[in-house]
Amino acid sequence: MSPADNELLCRVEGEAAMGQVMRQHWLPACLSEEVAEPDGAPVRARLLGVDLVVFRDTKGRVGVMDERCPHRGASLFFGRNEDCGLRCLYHGWKFGVDGEIQEMASEPADSRMKNLRARAYPAQESGGFVWIWMGEADAVRSFQPPAWAPLPDIDTSVVKMHAACNWAQVLEGSIDSAHSSSLHSTNMPTAEVEGSTATASAWLRPSNDKAPRLEVEATDYGFHYAAIRRPIRDAETHAYIRTTVFIAPFTVLIPPNDQYNLAQMLVPTDDVNCMFYWIAWHPTKGIEQEAWRRFCVAEVGLDLESDFRKKRTLDNNYLQDRARMKAGDFTGIEGIPAQDMAMWESMGPIADRSADHLGSSDVAIVQFRRQLVQAARAVLHGEAAIGATSETRHVDLASFEGIVPKSLDWRGRTTRNAAQRTAAE
Repeated sequence: MSPADNELLCRVEGEAAMGQVMRQHWLPACLSEEVAEPDGAPVRARLLGVDLVVFRDTKGRVGVMDERCPHRGASLFFGRNEDCGLRCLYHGWKFGVDGEIQEMASEPADSRMKNLRARAYPAQESGGFVWIWMGEADAVRSFQPPAWAPLPDIDTSVVKMHAACNWAQVLEGSIDSAHSSSLHSTNMPTAEVEGSTATASAWLRPSNDKAPRLEVEATDYGFHYAAIRRPIRDAETHAYIRTTVFIAPFTVLIPPNDQYNLAQMLVPTDDVNCMFYWIAWHPTKGIEQEAWRRFCVAEVGLDLESDFRKKRTLDNNYLQDRARMKAGDFTGIEGIPAQDMAMWESMGPIADRSADHLGSSDVAIVQFRRQLVQAARAVLHGEAAIGATSETRHVDLASFEGIVPKSLDWRGRTTRNAAQRTAAE
């Protein structure tokens, strides 16, 4: 991959082409739980290099605005959230969720600035997240629920974690099925089970094949692909299939287990940082929030700071335990997310893809790079962003894993969400 194409793929700040791709999609600003309380403390967010503040007003409406007050640039994060508005501490200017000025304590009633507004963004809540539109105000796309919210009453459990590197190298990890057989082999051990089976501490897997055969198909929303492995049982007649769905520009549906479905979002905060979200959900089973964060070794206050930054970092070598490695733990690093972070962040703030030597297990990586570089170029020529005109509902998409006859076409198992499939069956 050329350095120029790498720049197109990775850069999102300012007028960068990939940032323009992102701005044609609804973006997750924060978790709904972070602003659960009306008139509660505002929270900071950062997307595409833009600093934001998120709050819930007295009536329960969510507001998302530029963090800097339009008056003198002081941070609204420190403001008073009261009486259906956010009040800047500096001079008492107060803004509603739509950015309209409600009060200007330091100005006369007939001030010529009364029509000034704070930059506010359209906001929606769905699937446990606050979503915002950062694109053109006259081109707001209709909001559609994410894949993990096919029904309004489905509970979701979410891990949130800051990654100190570019979003694209994190996403490439999410669509890389081959790495799980090595990097996560302690957490996903081989066992004589019918399919991926979740316990309190591991996901058991019915295959010891570390070199899957990959098949990829492009779609109007991105692409999906199958990693095909030899199962322990009936290897002559059956295959172990794990499918992954990439929903452009930053969402991945990864193979489920017998208890819950899984999705990841790799959302760029700026050129060299992103937010990693890992969502677990199921229409009838699932895993509770605290249990999910405990399984991922991603509990706020224990493994993460209050701003979701890791306590296991590159600076402390992710607290890798070499003694545990000698005793049989493959990585010596606790938690699947931290194991991934060690690989992603060790590549540097922005990976140099011109030095890669890609193999047959990297077919999905090649597909991602080609599609997104082409998408960035298309936006520069005034075309719609990848996925922006797709007619496919995200709630109708699903990943899949299981042992199936070799004659079965895996493509038929990735187009209906598990909620609808369960109801149909």
